[in-house]
Amino acid sequence: MRRYEVGTVKEGADRYYFVREKETFAIEPLTAKYLKLHYIESNRSPNTARRAAYALCFYLEYLNEKQMGLTGPYDLPFDEQFQHFTGFLSWLKRIPYKTEDQTLPRNKTCNAYLKDVFRFYSFFETEHPETGYLKVVSYQQSVVVNAVGVRKTLRYRAFNGYLKEEERDVRAASQEEILDTLKACTNCRDQLLILMMAELGFRLGEILGIDYTKDIDYERHEVKVRFRADNENESRAKNAEERRGKLSDDTFQFLLHYISEYRELLQHQTFLFINIAGDTKGKPLKAASVYDMFDRMEKKTGVRLTPHMIRRYFGNLRYEAGWALELISYAYGHRHLETTTTYLDIVDNRLIDASNRFYEETRDVYGVDELLYRR
Repeated sequence: MRRYEVGTVKEGADRYYFVREKETFAIEPLTAKYLKLHYIESNRSPNTARRAAYALCFYLEYLNEKQMGLTGPYDLPFDEQFQHFTGFLSWLKRIPYKTEDQTLPRNKTCNAYLKDVFRFYSFFETEHPETGYLKVVSYQQSVVVNAVGVRKTLRYRAFNGYLKEEERDVRAASQEEILDTLKACTNCRDQLLILMMAELGFRLGEILGIDYTKDIDYERHEVKVRFRADNENESRAKNAEERRGKLSDDTFQFLLHYISEYRELLQHQTFLFINIAGDTKGKPLKAASVYDMFDRMEKKTGVRLTPHMIRRYFGNLRYEAGWALELISYAYGHRHLETTTTYLDIVDNRLIDASNRFYEETRDVYGVDELLYRR
């Protein structure tokens, strides 16, 4: 029987998450303070705040089963403390109270939950310095360079007991898959959504956050990503960043057609993408509705397509066209070039083809023929 649950309350534009006991509804005060300070007031995304809340809820449940309080791990010797946290990872993979319709989290998700727990304990140590520090967590730092060449030193917590993460099997969409899905769409809103994702490379949350009265330059055919923490549909720009993208003339004309088609609904609010039917007609479109649309299109066409696949298509198409990696990284809104390279199909066939061309142009640079002749 579960003891804890995640609760939420909305105050104005802010949504607060907390962990409480199911029977008494008593809120766990320290976790609530942590979630408010480190996720809401620091403008973290709602999804990040929600994940942290569930991570702490799961961890409190784990502690309850072990009949241990939050300070319990500090009293354990190194080996037992290590087993305590790796045991939490194993516990997550078999959550005892999981319902039949729930799927167990992937290793990457379990690791993310534990990292959230370690972040909480860092906060806990500032609130209660008498507890000391966790023995199994070491603090390390590294120097990284972002897309525009700025060096930055990152300090992070290291733990060598994380689960081995699965390789993410996400590929770029093909042009044919995008065309097939566009043809299967039953309205111009869904078609415009796909077109803009393919031409801008924006994240889904960034697309859904577009304000057609402020974020679109109707003369230059440019679209801006702006950070807003109070979007009604909870969409927002990642990393609180702002940048621009440009649409083709054809797609921009289609954008104007969409605005004309749904002008009566659009004029009552400022979000570009809205619900066009049902009880929420005229309300800002949410991410869940977009994923539902792609699921319907898959059943209709047999083509599996996701926003992230389209985002990868954007980068690969431009890489093949000769765009510099730094430019693609900026268009993506990535902080690090290493992230961008994981989106692009640079390896495998491209690497082999590039190697073949290199060896053809630089044959026998080591004098191998002469070495063989001497033998």
